[in-house]
Amino acid sequence: MTPEFVILGLVVVTALAFDFTNGFHDTGNAMATSIATGALRPKVAVALSGTLNLIGAFLSVEVALTVTNAVIKVQDSEGAPQPQFLADGGHALLMIILAGLVGGILWNLLTWLLGLPSSSSHALFGGLVGATVAGLGVSGVNWAGDGTKLDGVVGKVLLPALISPVIALVVAAAGTWLVHRITDGVTERYRESGFRWGQIGSASLVSLAHGTNDAQKTMGVITLALIASGEWSDTGAIPFWVKLACALSIALGTYVGGWRIIRTLGKGLVEISSPQGMAAESSSAAVILASSHLGFALSTTHVATGSILGTGVGKKGAEVRWGVAGRMVLAWLTTFPLAALAGAATWWVGDVVGRVAGGAAGAVVVFGILVVLSGLMYARSRRAPVDHSNVNDDWDAAPAASDPLPVGGAR
Repeated sequence: MTPEFVILGLVVVTALAFDFTNGFHDTGNAMATSIATGALRPKVAVALSGTLNLIGAFLSVEVALTVTNAVIKVQDSEGAPQPQFLADGGHALLMIILAGLVGGILWNLLTWLLGLPSSSSHALFGGLVGATVAGLGVSGVNWAGDGTKLDGVVGKVLLPALISPVIALVVAAAGTWLVHRITDGVTERYRESGFRWGQIGSASLVSLAHGTNDAQKTMGVITLALIASGEWSDTGAIPFWVKLACALSIALGTYVGGWRIIRTLGKGLVEISSPQGMAAESSSAAVILASSHLGFALSTTHVATGSILGTGVGKKGAEVRWGVAGRMVLAWLTTFPLAALAGAATWWVGDVVGRVAGGAAGAVVVFGILVVLSGLMYARSRRAPVDHSNVNDDWDAAPAASDPLPVGGAR
């Protein structure tokens, strides 16, 4: 067994671990409002979301191809992998990918621990960009493609990150205002009951859309690793086993349920009603599906949060907790650069160990660092667990203590 094959195996395992954290980190994007309003019971909500994420992962590959081709300059002018990335079994590129994944996972776990709905997508891209700059220099990053279209990190990642939450906020605000205007004469009890059914449908659509966007990011990363190792050469397609493994991984993570983030989105931003919930989820689904079709690797977290804020803006007299929103925006702004620093630092550690010990030692040490730090954050989360039994407690009061739970908070 060659060192490169060992590294490739570690990359695939780490990528699927990232996909799992992406699942439980982003469950709230689809189901937080339905859980908060009582439209769905918490465990039913995460089971439904996980199933639809699984299905959605097979509906498109545009985002996966964006990850494969639009972050690191792996292709020559004819679209084939550049020879230098295939040398030595792709050792150099595999180490960059591994370091980037580790940076993304650590940021995901830290923000989950803090209950902050930051972007898993930008954690991944930040980690990859940081590791690429450390390993190949600034010129190794595909910043803007060839200039003929919106492409590269700027066109397919950073610009959608700035625009998508604003669009979602505006659409959700308009939808909330329209819904309340139309149903103004309906009694509160009947209005809440009717819109809860609508929430189930719209939340399901968000889960399906999430699968079409986020599951594919890991597909793209694994395909990039396979290209580096010479196991795959088609930069315009994704192996079926990669699609299946990533779909199952994100679905399982979604079912586990990131209860801390669900609580922040469902209770911390706006005291949300069923009409608001339906408006938020509908606008999120529309923006995510449109972006998936165009191959934009946007953050579903940014979209969902923008939508929820929009419902607070669009409903007269609604309370929006701008302090919580401000902390979330701060997390958004720091996700990409801090994940990039984590990816660069991880690459440096792996490179130094690899030069001293040779073989796959650097990759093994990097993977070990990931396991240790992940375990520490998990242990810290058990001091004040949040799960399906206390996720809807009043925001101003700390959630009631519950029994220790597995990572993510599912029983």
